[in-house]
Amino acid sequence: METGVTCYARGAFLPTSVSSSQHSTALVSPSSISPIFSSKSLKSSSLFGESLRVVPRSSVKVSRTKNSSLVTRCEIGDSLEEFLTKATPDKGLIRLMVCMGEALRTIAFKVRTASCGGTACVNSFGDEQLAVDMVANQLLFEALTYSHYCKYACSEEVPELQDMGGPVEGGFSVAFDPLDGSSIVDTNFTVGTIFGVWPGDKLTGVTGRDQVAAAMGIYGPRTTYVLALKDIPGTHEFLLLDEGKWQHVKDTTEIGEGKLFSPGNLRATFDNPAYDKLINYYVREKYTLRYTGGMVPDVNQIIVKEKGIFTNVISPSSKAKLRLLFEVAPLGFLVEKAGGYSSDGTQSVLDKVIKELDERTQVAYGSKNEIIRFEETLYGSSRLKGGVPVGAAV
Repeated sequence: METGVTCYARGAFLPTSVSSSQHSTALVSPSSISPIFSSKSLKSSSLFGESLRVVPRSSVKVSRTKNSSLVTRCEIGDSLEEFLTKATPDKGLIRLMVCMGEALRTIAFKVRTASCGGTACVNSFGDEQLAVDMVANQLLFEALTYSHYCKYACSEEVPELQDMGGPVEGGFSVAFDPLDGSSIVDTNFTVGTIFGVWPGDKLTGVTGRDQVAAAMGIYGPRTTYVLALKDIPGTHEFLLLDEGKWQHVKDTTEIGEGKLFSPGNLRATFDNPAYDKLINYYVREKYTLRYTGGMVPDVNQIIVKEKGIFTNVISPSSKAKLRLLFEVAPLGFLVEKAGGYSSDGTQSVLDKVIKELDERTQVAYGSKNEIIRFEETLYGSSRLKGGVPVGAAV
């Protein structure tokens, strides 16, 4: 039975076996890691029912990859490993994204088999029973540890930097929301994982535009891994097949116009007249309402359907809840790489400097005209357009 993370890359740069002494050594957590993710929580749990394949630290070669324009040969039908090998020369990034893909596969299984009762959905992690969002949290930290290319990681569940033991030079820092929408698992709605990857050892004093990759795992009727890399255009969807492999099934490079809206935080319309005006415009113009209460599926539909808008707006009595580092910036990267736009009302969310790990913001994602309408309606003008206001702003 599948119960955890195995990291491998189809004969590329991971050994097919390691000695038992290497195995036990590689599974010890770094001494500087926060006590909450000690060696006890990162113990060997034979997560997929087999020994983890891990690389001894001494065999990991770290090199800085020079930015170069890549002529991508990525094709629909490629496996995740094939796609990444074609998409980037950075073996550290390839390994990290593959390890995260294995974690997403396991989280999908844990969500699908979670036992829900009362106010919590739980599943097993080793010998423990944990809330399913904490199971996801632990699995992602394990995956990043075993990648050997993650220097720091930070989770929305515990917004503190954790030292994963990877290198600064040639390594990465990762921020993630382990299970966005965990409160609706019991209702069987689609939920997901969000993560962003930054080069080096910084997760503050950076912007979303500094990301080298971002992704989300979507756990619904289908399990998909949607990712974008700085090196190549587009946002790319991978489907989890019955045999447990990720297969490349869709590329999105353009977000067009279409009457589809997902309005979050509608309580803000009570004392934000501009947001109320925008929502009334959508209704009056007969937009199709597609809102689940889960940010991952609501943003993912913009990428899959290649149209629409998602909004989550603040008001005097309804403060910002969405976290810039863990949710807003990674999803902004995915949407903008797909050909869409993002906004906090006055600028792209990718241009906002992340000053604190727990910093929060309002946001909109969508097509160009929808973001223009959003900015003009809320603030009177749009950085994307001059001249005559459009739609609800009139």
